[in-house]
Amino acid sequence: MKQSKLVGDRADGPAAVEGESTTPVERIERMLAAQRCVLLDGATGTELAQRAGDSPGLDDQRWGVNAVIDAPDDVIAVHRSYVSAGSDVISTNTWGLATAVRAHAPEQPESSRPVHWMDLARQGLRLAREATADGGRGEDCAVAFSLNPDVDSDEGPETVRLLARVFEEGAPDLVLVETLALVRDSTYAIVEGLLETGVPVWLSFRRCRQGVCGVFGQHWGGPEGDAFGRSLRRFEKLGVGALLVNCIPPDHVTGMVSWMRDFTDLPLGVYPNLGYLSNEGWRSDTEIGGEEYAEMALRWREEGAQIVGGCCGVGPQQIAAASEALAETKPGQWRPEQDLDPSSDRSMRPRTPPPAWRDERGVSLYPLQFPDIVCEPGVFVPTQGSFLVWRYLFREGVGAGKRCLDIGCGSGLLTVQLGLNGASHVHAIDLDQAAATSTLTNAFRNGVSDRVSAAAVDLWPWVPEERYELIVASLYQTPVDPFEQHVSHRPLDYWGRNLVDHLIRLLPEALSGDGVAYIMQLSILSQQRTAELLDEAGYDARVVDFAFFQFSDMFSERQEQIERVEKLSDAYHLKLGGDDVMVAYLLEVTARTGAGTGVA
Repeated sequence: MKQSKLVGDRADGPAAVEGESTTPVERIERMLAAQRCVLLDGATGTELAQRAGDSPGLDDQRWGVNAVIDAPDDVIAVHRSYVSAGSDVISTNTWGLATAVRAHAPEQPESSRPVHWMDLARQGLRLAREATADGGRGEDCAVAFSLNPDVDSDEGPETVRLLARVFEEGAPDLVLVETLALVRDSTYAIVEGLLETGVPVWLSFRRCRQGVCGVFGQHWGGPEGDAFGRSLRRFEKLGVGALLVNCIPPDHVTGMVSWMRDFTDLPLGVYPNLGYLSNEGWRSDTEIGGEEYAEMALRWREEGAQIVGGCCGVGPQQIAAASEALAETKPGQWRPEQDLDPSSDRSMRPRTPPPAWRDERGVSLYPLQFPDIVCEPGVFVPTQGSFLVWRYLFREGVGAGKRCLDIGCGSGLLTVQLGLNGASHVHAIDLDQAAATSTLTNAFRNGVSDRVSAAAVDLWPWVPEERYELIVASLYQTPVDPFEQHVSHRPLDYWGRNLVDHLIRLLPEALSGDGVAYIMQLSILSQQRTAELLDEAGYDARVVDFAFFQFSDMFSERQEQIERVEKLSDAYHLKLGGDDVMVAYLLEVTARTGAGTGVA
């Protein structure tokens, strides 16, 4: 739609010069050419819901449309309330029609009688025309046929073709496609099809300067640079009449008009929401009355908005106040001081860094100070059990100033963390020489190699060379079917606890009298048996942490044996839906001293 060079009066008087007739669209063109603000209406759907004392369901994407058939008098009354408030454009209550088509629902089952969506379109237009044909200022109002973004779908071209037939019987003054988000190749094709009807087309986007924006102000996707801006230029070349943003919170509007102006000479507009639909009905976090809304409208006008209205939650009160405040204004050229370009670092990060997430010790948790660990091929990769032990060591700063032993070191995760915690020395042992080598490499990688030693050790014949002040162990624990092929000198592990039991027996030789051992045990091992062995060795234990450990393939392959063990002992695991989940416990083991540490 090209702007007319004619200049007319505001809506409270005849729009055309004396002796000259004019259409509502021509009147809007004249207003824009004269730099007068064009006022859209507010939210017909939410006003209708308030009148009915009801609220649409969140899953009903056609909310408000049924009123066109079931409550036509209410629809007319709402339209007229916006006409009286000073609106220059009235939107038909047809926003949900495209969704009905896309959902293959040509009939409205909740209506009092079956109605095809094309009949709803015709009726929506008739009601808007009746509301503006009152012999007063309403006759100057343009009627915009509202469509939601679902018109940009596989059914879109057919919908547009059928709408053209509807418009032949009685065309709106313009088509307003609202709440668009993504711009695809199909979007351009749909817009071209709508323009071919001969009716002017306006497009409105649910966008802010950070990209695609939702009704709650949430953002989707990363920075797009100027991609959206270039699409605006293309829409202008196609012949679109105006570009707007709508259905986003008011605080997300700032900066959008001035940014869009860099890409297009088309009239620009805004009509944000003042609330949202919830499971409990319509909700508004802030009660914004007419005066507050008028103040916001003036700021949008200062930024260059030529069209102003309201979306969800904006009623006649707000539109009337905005109409009065904007009556004698002209669009400004104000730009926000802050660069809101989402592709720039300055826009994506606050100018003052936010407080860091820290634990009780003041240690930063984001990003988590996880050691730099490389898992070499063939070396045991840390599992949930290993992470459980690591988290406790990290959180509590365990090992500072102590001589430590890591049994079953794998890639060296626990060894490295003990070194980072300030251990005087950490000795790491593992059956696999590659694991010992990997541990030394990772210790060097994290700057603690001067306090770490590692060796390949078979735990069964091993005799400790010294007693350590701290021992950590995250050992292999898997019940084994006795009928599985056996090629090792190690005994078959029917109960899955051979290594844990052997470690407990070694504690008197490996742990100093006042030392502490942290042992990870899975729930598929018996708690009762662990308590018995610790008692025999003269130790107490308590659970200091636990975590959940979903069965990996290794455990799933031994499901039958695990269930045998559980039937014969107090071992257990959880079943959640189709998943098997065990619990990993972290035991703190100390020599029995009577200091109040009970057996877990």
